[in-house]
Amino acid sequence: MTSMDKVFAGYAARQALLKTSQNPYSQGIAWVEGELVPLAEARIPLLDQGFLHSDLTYDVPSVWDGRFFRLDDHLDRLEASCAKLQLKRPLPREQLKQTLVEMVVKSGLRDAFVEVIVTRGLKWIRDTPLENMTNNLYMFAQPYIWTSGPEEQRGGGGRAVLARTVRRVPPGAIDPTIKNLQWGGSHAGVMEVARAKGMEVRLEMVPVELAYTCDEIFMCMTAGGIMPITWLDGKPVNGGEVGPVTKAIWDGYWDMHYDDKYT
Repeated sequence: MTSMDKVFAGYAARQALLKTSQNPYSQGIAWVEGELVPLAEARIPLLDQGFLHSDLTYDVPSVWDGRFFRLDDHLDRLEASCAKLQLKRPLPREQLKQTLVEMVVKSGLRDAFVEVIVTRGLKWIRDTPLENMTNNLYMFAQPYIWTSGPEEQRGGGGRAVLARTVRRVPPGAIDPTIKNLQWGGSHAGVMEVARAKGMEVRLEMVPVELAYTCDEIFMCMTAGGIMPITWLDGKPVNGGEVGPVTKAIWDGYWDMHYDDKYT
């Protein structure tokens, strides 16, 4: 069973070793046009339609303590996004997976934020039939990124402010799950953990008013995992303390990172 102290202590020890590394890829490695380069030296062509017109999709798996987490789920999602945009993955799936593993091994990174990007390519889409386009692939791995870091999580959780706006993505818009608004590998993990612990799980729209009367709040995403929220709009949630449900989900989520079923 993991715990917050155990998870963060292991991470801190690995980070201390990383700081002493002389590996030129230790601060990030990129795969560009079939070549591996240090991330800080990676470049993309100016005429790539992904750069010029954001004509691309991407996905972001992670590595924790030397293990990719739910990599196949991320690649499934990438393939679904490519299909919706009529993009062709430039490498076969198994070769792509092997390349990602080789990148992480070569970098020496034990904890990494990994991004896989598929772009339309260099040809102007208005002048070129889709079947004649050559889509491009870019990949990189860098040290793990925290949206809410260990100190904040261990110190009692983060603070959040509710943004009251109209619905940003109307039903008639382009499918937002193609890029940026994904359907959530992390929250799928949360639901699996909750069900395994006998908790009732419902996925539904929540009126903003309920946020102010809830017992506990947490966020979840690849970059940070389960992130407790103990203050909302300047007022404490659960007395400003991380609650028992959040703790149970937190432990279960990080347990999954050492489970061969998911790594």
